[in-house]
Amino acid sequence: MITHATDPHGDQNGPPAGAAPAADPPTKRPIEPPTEGPTDQPTEQPSDDARHSGIDVAGMDRSVRPQDDLFGFVNGTWVRETQIPQDKGRYGTFDRLRDEAQEQVRALLEEASHAVVEEGETGSGDEAHLKELVGALYASFMDADGVESLGAEPVRPELEAIDAAPDAPALWSLFGSLMREGVASPAIAYVYTDKRAADEYITYVYQGGLGLPDEAYYREEQYAAIREAYVAHIERMLTLAGRPDPAAEAATVMELETRLAASHWDRVAIRDAVKTYTKVTRAQLGELAPHVPWDEWRGGLGAPQGAFDPCVVGMPSFLTALSEAVRDVPHAAWQSWGRWHVLSARAPYLNAAFVEENFDFYGRTLTGTPQLRERWRRAIGLVDSLAGEATGRLYVRRHFTPQAKARMEVLVANIVEAYRRDISELAWMSPATREKALDKLAKFTPKIGYPDVWRDYSGLEFAADDLVGNVRRGYAFETDRDWGKLGGPVDRDEWFMSPQTVNAYYNPGMNEIVFPAAILQPPFFDVEADDAVNYGAIGSVIGHEIGHGFDDQGSRYDGDGELVDWWTSEDRERFEQLAAALIAQYDGLSTRDLPGETVNGSLTVGENIGDLGGVTIGHLAYRISLDGAQPPELDGLTGDQRFFAGWAQGWRGKARPEEAKRLLSIDPHSPMDLRANIVRNLVEFHEAYGVQPGDGLWLDEADRVRIW
Repeated sequence: MITHATDPHGDQNGPPAGAAPAADPPTKRPIEPPTEGPTDQPTEQPSDDARHSGIDVAGMDRSVRPQDDLFGFVNGTWVRETQIPQDKGRYGTFDRLRDEAQEQVRALLEEASHAVVEEGETGSGDEAHLKELVGALYASFMDADGVESLGAEPVRPELEAIDAAPDAPALWSLFGSLMREGVASPAIAYVYTDKRAADEYITYVYQGGLGLPDEAYYREEQYAAIREAYVAHIERMLTLAGRPDPAAEAATVMELETRLAASHWDRVAIRDAVKTYTKVTRAQLGELAPHVPWDEWRGGLGAPQGAFDPCVVGMPSFLTALSEAVRDVPHAAWQSWGRWHVLSARAPYLNAAFVEENFDFYGRTLTGTPQLRERWRRAIGLVDSLAGEATGRLYVRRHFTPQAKARMEVLVANIVEAYRRDISELAWMSPATREKALDKLAKFTPKIGYPDVWRDYSGLEFAADDLVGNVRRGYAFETDRDWGKLGGPVDRDEWFMSPQTVNAYYNPGMNEIVFPAAILQPPFFDVEADDAVNYGAIGSVIGHEIGHGFDDQGSRYDGDGELVDWWTSEDRERFEQLAAALIAQYDGLSTRDLPGETVNGSLTVGENIGDLGGVTIGHLAYRISLDGAQPPELDGLTGDQRFFAGWAQGWRGKARPEEAKRLLSIDPHSPMDLRANIVRNLVEFHEAYGVQPGDGLWLDEADRVRIW
């Protein structure tokens, strides 16, 4: 993905419930993009006298030399004068655009909600069903008085079921049914294309069971205060639920999670696409973890009989340790763990006491965010999670134009052509590997704006007066839809982001790049702006996502999305040497948001390769688009200077120290200022701004990393 990880409490104000781990995102396969050369479609450039640069000049700080700090030059005044909103741990270009998209979605949902609640009907036909669906879900979240009056009652049945589970098989059956409805589980199961057979779906089983962001939070001294706050938070949540000895129960939960965390693979290890692929039969799964009640868990999940025969285990050693914990840890401790995770998952949808306590830890303590997001924003987050494409169909009809999609197709074609030219001329790549790389590039599928085939929500119903019930039904519907993929053809039309999402992603298992409608707006994309900034911003985003197909992990997949080794050993070795140099470069860098603490270059190397390739290829594509013409100077900047300014403007942002620290630990993306300043590796940047030895962004040629 192009963007940073979102706040852990996000719009839902709580930890993720039990979805597929971010280190192994869902994937999808493409149709053929144009590869013959730059498109000859008109780019609809405005005339010189009507053209604007697309740079926010007011946010620049011209007292900062771009040769020393491109991020500070382009964004310095904005950073100095902008306060992070009270409901955010960080704030920048992506966050501003998300807020704007949410304002647009709010109008759509309030119209739908009014039709459901006040008028009792939304009309007839497909669009009416979508409005009824999202309107009822939004209304249920916005019914603050109704939610408040229920207190903790909506979770009583789940807590009582845990109390009544007599043994491990019964409890694991319950863990499965709870995960099906959005609650975390000690292990995670999900359906995804088989990395070794991309035309088939298979079940993946991954590590789970933690309530803190990462295994490091359970062992490193720097997180000691957070661990203490976490135990206190669990105790307060159990107190709100009326548990008889919440302090002892909280200590038990922490002890069990600490045991599970000790066998978790770290963030760097789980990035490895090869190491996290161990295909086993159901019998072998039982041998690997004999004390886990797999059949009962599968039944609770609602998965078909053969869902784990075969399956892919991501972290085998974790499952062995989990099995030992099932055998050794008292049943009552597992029940306590289950109660806590039910409360944690449901807290955002309960009364104010639960919401505030949940936010106090996951918002204030973990990210330094002082204020809970407005209720309507949290409501939109839930609607997007459970019925995102239903809202998306309404959103694109009102807010996305055919002209924007056509212009993006031109940009994508030129970026692909730039990669084709670049790969064809790479000095470090042999002809054998180059042929395979070009074949993969030719098979990329770009998806722009919105799906060609919309998701079918038939059978899903929400009630305007049943928020927690809606959450359960929504998660169950999505879980059942995923299990239904097993044994069927791979859905090449599926999207894993809604059109109203301000983000983009690359899907290695389907070799596709996806750009939702909401990111296709200024400062990333402006149909009225000079092309330099469009190529520096959205062009580099496109290049970044294509670059993921050739980063340290994406390069392990071929053009059909299968995990096969298509490199010569010599080329792979040269590539890994270049990646190692980039790792070493970032290991020594600190963000201005948290001076003195350095980036984990091994964790961020994939995204750094994406950034480096994105801006390099984006610039080449910009040159292709000019076709030899000389661009005008605008806002005192040449075309090449505007290109790099557009790149840096996309990373405009700042973070609270707590959030910056959290992101350094878990986020595979580098901090925003360091992403902007990766241009220090480009000779094109040095030439555009006349960077000289002694300047802050000068790198000796021998130290510059250039992969693509």
